Amino acid sequence: MKQKYQDAMAIVRKYGKPDLFITMTCNPNYAEISENLDANEKRENRPDLVDRVFREKHKALMADIIKNKIFGKVKAYCYVIEFQNRGLPHAHILITLEAILSHAMQH
Repeated sequence: MKQKYQDAMAIVRKYGKPDLFITMTCNPNYAEISENLDANEKRENRPDLVDRVFREKHKALMADIIKNKIFGKVKAYCYVIEFQNRGLPHAHILITLEAILSHAMQH
C-alpha cells in the first residue's frame, strides 16, 4: 500500500492534481457471479470467483476510461484495489486528464 501511495504522489508531482476520483465497488449480485455458483453455494464461500469477476469489470472500466476516452484523453492514472469488511473488493481510481472537463463536471 505504501508503494501505491508513493506512486500516486510521483504522478501528482509530474502531472498535477487528479481531475477525477472514482470509486468502483463490487456488486455481489453481478450475473457473472451468480451464474457460476453451484446450486447451494454462496458467494461468501467463493472469494476467488467474486475477485475474478470484479477484476474483469474493473479492467473493462479502465479500458473505457483510457482507451475509449469516455472522459477525454488520459494523461496519467493510478488505482488501488481494497477489500471491504464484507469481503467485497472495491477500487479507488485517480485520473488526470489532458484537458480539463467542463465547469459543470468539476463541481
